[in-house]
Amino acid sequence: MADEPKRWERFLDQRIGYVTLREFTRKQLNKSLPPRTGWLHVFGTVALVTLAIQFVTGMLLLLHYRPTVAAAHDSIRHITANVPFGWLIRQAHAWGASLLVFMLILHMARTFFCGSFKKPRELTWLFGVMIFFATLLFGFTGYLLPWNQRAYWATTVSTEVTGSVPVVGETAKQLLLGGTSVEQETLSRFFLLHVILLPWLLAGLVTVHLILVRVHGVATLEDVGKEKPFAPAKGIPFWPVHVAKEWAASLVGMGVLFTLAVLHPHPIGEPANLMETPEAIKPEWYFLPIYQLLKYFTGSMGKVLGIVVAMIPFALLILCPFLDRSPARRPGRRPVVVAIGVACIVLTLFLGVLGYLSETRQTILGRTFEFDVYGVPHVIESAASGPDDGPARL
Repeated sequence: MADEPKRWERFLDQRIGYVTLREFTRKQLNKSLPPRTGWLHVFGTVALVTLAIQFVTGMLLLLHYRPTVAAAHDSIRHITANVPFGWLIRQAHAWGASLLVFMLILHMARTFFCGSFKKPRELTWLFGVMIFFATLLFGFTGYLLPWNQRAYWATTVSTEVTGSVPVVGETAKQLLLGGTSVEQETLSRFFLLHVILLPWLLAGLVTVHLILVRVHGVATLEDVGKEKPFAPAKGIPFWPVHVAKEWAASLVGMGVLFTLAVLHPHPIGEPANLMETPEAIKPEWYFLPIYQLLKYFTGSMGKVLGIVVAMIPFALLILCPFLDRSPARRPGRRPVVVAIGVACIVLTLFLGVLGYLSETRQTILGRTFEFDVYGVPHVIESAASGPDDGPARL
């Protein structure tokens, strides 16, 4: 009689199908993963844990944040200076955005190079790409909320770029701004997107993505249609073996997150000043490659062409399962696709570094360089070189 449901179990089972849900959960936990499932498969879970941290810290910040032009910046100061552990919650939320994007990039890179997006997992990939896009929108909308100089002017530049998008750009710009410039209506709309619409959207996308992952399972490196079934005893137990790896990686991620929050806090900055444009305003690191790319396209037609070029990588992400139609999954058997992927990563990193260095002065190996707006370095000669020498281009 040991297996007979207890009274409370019968109560819940009659109302919500508790026993059925319990057996389903046990089946999922005991499901074996392919034998080569390892540490490269933990990035998605780390991203999910980071997203949970973002939701919790975001809700705590909402207790004190005020989404008005007059009070937004002061409320951030109040959270940092007066609310118990408010500084830590704010820093964890700020750094959590970067960690979430970074983990999603690693997760998508592993999926791409292992060919895990191929049949029958095309929809799983597409929902993952939409999660990535929604996360970038989270970062974009949340950037303005502190209402400081950097946030205000970076948003101004970004919305101007949005207005250059062919056909729909001007309409999208008007919808974002709610007027002709960044003002209270803009802050209200970004706040609405950031704390209401995007969380619901992202929660739905993540739910569908996880369901598809459980339905189709983890992909192997075998060709499409030739995946060999494996005995459960030869697989990797999801519980507790793989779950232990995922939580170990998540703990490392949380350790990095809170270490950065304590040792390298994001500054509050000065309140937004519409009459003073600061120098070298730049977006967050995950927008730097696009930011730098658009600098090389000038003029009205050039801006349109730049937007089109900048949208190509996002289009390729969406079309990836339909462009790489070979049955091969192993990277060695997909040299052209893998080479294109590596080239895109290298180019993205290169543009990101240029964007970071542009409009800065850096000392490298004892020599001082002035990086112009395009990221081109110029040697700053010492005073002994004479006033007429001028900067020397590398």
